[in-house]
Formats: sequence, structure tokens, C-alpha cells
Amino acid sequence: MINTLLTTVFLLITNSALFAQKEKSADLKDFKIVVEKTEDGIKMQSIEGSAWTNLSFSIKKDQPQAIDEYGMTYLDNVSSDKNPRLADFLFTITKTDNGIALKGIEGTAWTSLSFSIAENGKQAIDQYGMAKPN
Repeated sequence: MINTLLTTVFLLITNSALFAQKEKSADLKDFKIVVEKTEDGIKMQSIEGSAWTNLSFSIKKDQPQAIDEYGMTYLDNVSSDKNPRLADFLFTITKTDNGIALKGIEGTAWTSLSFSIAENGKQAIDQYGMAKPN
């Protein structure tokens, strides 16, 4: 009896977690961004889902910069303006010794993402993680 009860509870918890994960994934809107590590900063090109096309900024190693569908922002001053034609995302990007580290805050299936990239190397990302550039 106890085994049956525990099995039932386990299945309910598992199914709830899977449903929540599928629901979160279904709420994501498409975006695609090509990230390039430069000598003194980062260049980004939005292919899809953003109001901006190109961003370029200087950034020190291990200094995070928040990015949303409208461009560079601050975590404590995120735009409340939601455009249904844009992806609603927010992440931080940090230049590291070996590459780039990202922290997904809103509108991404990933919570953290990091990859090695050479100077002037490019890597595409989307709402699900690393992607193929066009």
C-alpha cells in the first residue's frame, strides 16, 4: 500500500515537472543572435526576435552586461514595454578568459550557457542554446 502511494506521488511530481518544462518551452519566442568576441568587447548581431540589429560594446573580463529584445539594459531597469512581434528575453553576457558566459534570466530554455571562442570568432545562440549561424 505504501509502495503504491509513493509510486503515485512520484509519478505525479514527475508529470508535473515535465508539464511545467513543456509549458515553459512552449512560451518561448524565437530569437537568434550571433555573438562575436572582440579584443576589447563584444559584438552582437540580431538575426531574429529583437528590435535591434547590431550591438557593439566594450566590456571588461568577468563584467556582465544585461541584454534584452531592446538592446543593452540593466537588471534593475528592465523595460516593461512588451511588443508581441519581438521575443521577450533577458540574459547577461560576460567575456571570460576563454570565451563567453551567458546567464538566461527570462525567455530562454537555458539558465546558463558558456562556450570557448577565439578573438573575432562567432557563435550563434537562440532561445534553446547554441545554434548554427545562418
